[in-house]
Amino acid sequence: MAQKPQHNGSLKHGGVFAGVAVLWLVLDRLTKIYFENAYELGQTSVHDYLVVRFRLIHNTGAAWGIFSDSTFALGCLSLVVCALVVAAWLMWDKAMGRPATLVETLALSLVFSGGLGNCIDRFMQGYVIDFLDFTFMDFPVFNVADIGVTCGFALLVIAYLVLERNSGAAEAESADGAEDADTVEVADAPETSDASEGDQA
Repeated sequence: MAQKPQHNGSLKHGGVFAGVAVLWLVLDRLTKIYFENAYELGQTSVHDYLVVRFRLIHNTGAAWGIFSDSTFALGCLSLVVCALVVAAWLMWDKAMGRPATLVETLALSLVFSGGLGNCIDRFMQGYVIDFLDFTFMDFPVFNVADIGVTCGFALLVIAYLVLERNSGAAEAESADGAEDADTVEVADAPETSDASEGDQA
Protein backbone atom coordinates (compact mmCIF):
# COMPACT_ATOMS: atom_id res chain seq x y z
CA MET A 1 0.00 0.00 0.00
CA ALA A 2 2.88 2.38 0.74
CA GLN A 3 4.08 2.14 -2.86
CA LYS A 4 0.70 3.14 -4.36
CA PRO A 5 1.41 6.92 -4.67
CA GLN A 6 4.70 6.23 -6.47
CA HIS A 7 2.95 3.72 -8.74
CA ASN A 8 0.24 6.25 -9.58
CA GLY A 9 2.90 8.87 -10.29
CA SER A 10 4.66 6.49 -12.66
CA LEU A 11 1.40 5.82 -14.51
CA LYS A 12 0.73 9.56 -14.77
CA HIS A 13 4.21 10.27 -16.14
CA GLY A 14 3.88 7.32 -18.49
CA GLY A 15 0.68 8.85 -19.83
CA VAL A 16 2.43 12.19 -20.28
CA PHE A 17 5.34 10.55 -22.12
CA ALA A 18 3.06 8.63 -24.48
CA GLY A 19 0.58 11.48 -24.99
CA VAL A 20 3.19 14.13 -25.79
CA ALA A 21 5.08 11.75 -28.06
CA VAL A 22 1.95 10.92 -30.08
CA LEU A 23 0.76 14.53 -30.32
CA TRP A 24 4.17 15.85 -31.39
CA LEU A 25 4.63 13.05 -33.90
CA VAL A 26 1.19 13.73 -35.42
CA LEU A 27 1.97 17.47 -35.64
CA ASP A 28 5.28 16.67 -37.33
CA ARG A 29 3.68 14.34 -39.87
CA LEU A 30 0.81 16.70 -40.70
CA THR A 31 3.07 19.70 -41.27
CA LYS A 32 5.43 17.67 -43.46
CA ILE A 33 2.55 16.31 -45.53
CA TYR A 34 1.16 19.81 -46.00
CA PHE A 35 4.39 21.43 -47.17
CA GLU A 36 5.31 18.44 -49.34
CA ASN A 37 2.03 18.89 -51.22
CA ALA A 38 1.64 22.67 -51.10
CA TYR A 39 5.20 23.67 -52.08
CA GLU A 40 7.54 22.78 -54.89
CA LEU A 41 11.00 21.58 -53.91
CA GLY A 42 13.10 24.67 -53.18
CA GLN A 43 10.09 27.00 -53.16
CA THR A 44 10.16 29.81 -50.59
CA SER A 45 7.12 31.57 -49.14
CA VAL A 46 6.38 35.03 -50.52
CA HIS A 47 6.03 36.57 -47.05
CA ASP A 48 8.04 36.22 -43.85
CA TYR A 49 6.21 35.21 -40.69
CA LEU A 50 7.85 36.96 -37.73
CA VAL A 51 11.28 35.29 -37.53
CA VAL A 52 10.73 32.46 -40.01
CA ARG A 53 9.86 31.89 -43.64
CA PHE A 54 8.78 28.65 -45.31
CA ARG A 55 11.12 26.89 -47.71
CA LEU A 56 10.77 23.26 -48.74
CA ILE A 57 13.92 21.16 -48.96
CA HIS A 58 14.71 17.45 -48.90
CA ASN A 59 17.60 16.74 -46.54
CA THR A 60 19.49 13.48 -47.16
CA GLY A 61 22.11 14.28 -44.52
CA ALA A 62 22.26 16.13 -41.23
CA ALA A 63 22.35 19.84 -40.34
CA TRP A 64 24.53 22.15 -42.44
CA GLY A 65 24.75 19.47 -45.14
CA ILE A 66 27.08 17.17 -43.19
CA PHE A 67 26.85 13.41 -43.83
CA SER A 68 25.12 14.11 -47.13
CA ASP A 69 23.48 11.06 -48.73
CA SER A 70 23.86 9.07 -45.50
CA THR A 71 20.17 9.00 -44.78
CA PHE A 72 19.96 5.25 -44.03
CA ALA A 73 22.85 5.37 -41.55
CA LEU A 74 21.36 8.47 -39.93
CA GLY A 75 18.00 6.71 -39.74
CA CYS A 76 19.60 3.78 -37.92
CA LEU A 77 21.31 6.23 -35.57
CA SER A 78 17.97 7.92 -34.89
CA LEU A 79 16.45 4.54 -34.00
CA VAL A 80 19.26 3.87 -31.54
CA VAL A 81 18.80 7.29 -29.95
CA CYS A 82 15.04 6.74 -29.63
CA ALA A 83 15.64 3.37 -27.96
CA LEU A 84 18.15 4.93 -25.57
CA VAL A 85 15.71 7.70 -24.66
CA VAL A 86 12.99 5.18 -23.78
CA ALA A 87 15.49 3.08 -21.80
CA ALA A 88 16.69 6.19 -19.96
CA TRP A 89 13.15 7.09 -18.96
CA LEU A 90 12.34 3.54 -17.82
CA MET A 91 15.60 3.23 -15.84
CA TRP A 92 15.63 6.81 -14.51
CA ASP A 93 14.69 5.78 -10.97
CA LYS A 94 17.59 3.32 -10.66
CA ALA A 95 20.14 5.49 -12.46
CA MET A 96 19.34 8.80 -10.73
CA GLY A 97 18.09 7.48 -7.40
CA ARG A 98 14.70 9.17 -7.90
CA PRO A 99 11.81 9.05 -10.38
CA ALA A 100 11.90 11.37 -13.38
CA THR A 101 10.11 14.66 -12.79
CA LEU A 102 7.25 15.78 -14.99
CA VAL A 103 9.54 18.23 -16.80
CA GLU A 104 12.15 15.52 -17.40
CA THR A 105 9.44 13.18 -18.70
CA LEU A 106 8.19 15.90 -21.06
CA ALA A 107 11.74 16.58 -22.26
CA LEU A 108 12.51 12.93 -22.98
CA SER A 109 9.19 12.53 -24.77
CA LEU A 110 9.96 15.48 -27.07
CA VAL A 111 13.40 14.10 -27.90
CA PHE A 112 11.91 10.66 -28.59
CA SER A 113 9.07 11.89 -30.83
CA GLY A 114 11.36 14.28 -32.72
CA GLY A 115 13.91 11.58 -33.39
CA LEU A 116 11.21 9.14 -34.45
CA GLY A 117 9.60 11.68 -36.78
CA ASN A 118 12.79 12.24 -38.75
CA CYS A 119 13.57 8.52 -38.62
CA ILE A 120 10.26 7.74 -40.35
CA ASP A 121 11.17 10.23 -43.09
CA ARG A 122 14.57 8.66 -43.68
CA PHE A 123 13.30 5.10 -43.99
CA MET A 124 10.07 5.80 -45.89
CA GLN A 125 11.23 8.54 -48.26
CA GLY A 126 15.02 8.52 -48.20
CA TYR A 127 15.18 12.12 -46.99
CA VAL A 128 13.88 14.42 -44.24
CA ILE A 129 11.29 17.07 -45.14
CA ASP A 130 12.40 20.48 -43.81
CA PHE A 131 10.43 23.69 -44.28
CA LEU A 132 11.20 26.25 -41.52
CA ASP A 133 13.88 28.83 -42.30
CA PHE A 134 15.01 31.61 -39.94
CA THR A 135 14.94 35.08 -41.49
CA PHE A 136 17.47 36.73 -39.16
CA MET A 137 20.38 34.29 -39.24
CA ASP A 138 22.14 31.70 -41.38
CA PHE A 139 20.73 28.48 -39.96
CA PRO A 140 19.80 25.11 -41.49
CA VAL A 141 16.19 24.69 -42.58
CA PHE A 142 14.39 22.56 -39.98
CA ASN A 143 11.04 21.04 -39.05
CA VAL A 144 8.73 20.29 -36.12
CA ALA A 145 10.67 17.13 -35.21
CA ASP A 146 13.88 19.16 -34.92
CA ILE A 147 12.10 21.61 -32.61
CA GLY A 148 11.07 18.71 -30.37
CA VAL A 149 14.62 17.35 -30.12
CA THR A 150 16.14 20.78 -29.44
CA CYS A 151 13.53 21.85 -26.88
CA GLY A 152 13.69 18.44 -25.21
CA PHE A 153 17.44 18.62 -24.68
CA ALA A 154 17.14 22.24 -23.50
CA LEU A 155 14.48 21.25 -20.95
CA LEU A 156 16.68 18.43 -19.66
CA VAL A 157 19.58 20.85 -19.08
CA ILE A 158 17.31 23.41 -17.39
CA ALA A 159 15.72 20.75 -15.17
CA TYR A 160 19.16 19.48 -14.15
CA LEU A 161 20.41 22.96 -13.27
CA VAL A 162 17.27 23.81 -11.29
CA LEU A 163 17.37 20.54 -9.35
CA GLU A 164 21.07 21.00 -8.60
CA ARG A 165 20.44 24.52 -7.34
CA ASN A 166 17.50 23.42 -5.18
CA SER A 167 19.51 20.48 -3.85
CA GLY A 168 22.39 22.78 -2.91
CA ALA A 169 20.03 25.20 -1.18
CA ALA A 170 18.39 22.35 0.75
CA GLU A 171 21.78 21.02 1.89
CA ALA A 172 22.85 24.50 3.01
CA GLU A 173 19.60 24.96 4.91
CA SER A 174 20.00 21.56 6.54
CA ALA A 175 23.56 22.42 7.57
CA ASP A 176 22.40 25.73 9.06
CA GLY A 177 19.67 23.92 10.96
CA ALA A 178 22.19 21.44 12.37
CA GLU A 179 24.46 24.29 13.49
CA ASP A 180 21.54 26.05 15.18
CA ALA A 181 20.61 22.83 17.00
CA ASP A 182 24.20 22.41 18.22
CA THR A 183 24.22 26.00 19.45
CA VAL A 184 21.01 25.46 21.41
CA GLU A 185 22.40 22.30 23.01
CA VAL A 186 25.58 24.08 24.05
CA ALA A 187 23.57 26.97 25.49
CA ASP A 188 21.35 24.62 27.50
CA ALA A 189 24.23 22.55 28.90
CA PRO A 190 25.40 25.00 31.66
CA GLU A 191 21.85 25.44 32.97
CA THR A 192 21.52 21.69 33.37
CA SER A 193 24.87 21.55 35.13
CA ASP A 194 23.94 24.39 37.52
CA ALA A 195 20.65 22.77 38.36
CA SER A 196 22.43 19.52 39.15
CA GLU A 197 24.91 21.24 41.49
CA GLY A 198 22.03 22.97 43.31
CA ASP A 199 20.33 19.63 43.96
CA GLN A 200 23.52 18.18 45.41
CA ALA A 201 23.89 21.13 47.83
